[in-house]
Amino acid sequence: MKITISSTKAARNLGDCLSRIRHTGDSYVLTKGRRAVAELIPIADESAVTLGELINELKRVEADAGFADDLSRVNKADTLMENPWD
Repeated sequence: MKITISSTKAARNLGDCLSRIRHTGDSYVLTKGRRAVAELIPIADESAVTLGELINELKRVEADAGFADDLSRVNKADTLMENPWD
C-alpha cells in the first residue's frame, strides 16, 4: 500500500515509517508543498525464498530412516511426573 505523507511528518516519524515498511511492505510517497518528491520503498530481500523454491528444496531432502525408531524410543522413555498432591 502506498501512503502519502509530508516530508516533515516523515522526518518526525522516520522510525515508525521504516518499521511499517519493514514489517508490512508498505511504501511512502513523500510530498513537499503537496507535490510528490520521493518514495520510500522496501528493498528487495535477496535472501527471501519463494514457496515454490522451498518445496523444490524439500523434495531433495532424504528422509532419515531411523527417525521413526528414535521417536518411538523417546515416547517409551517418557513418563508422567508423579503428582505431589496425591
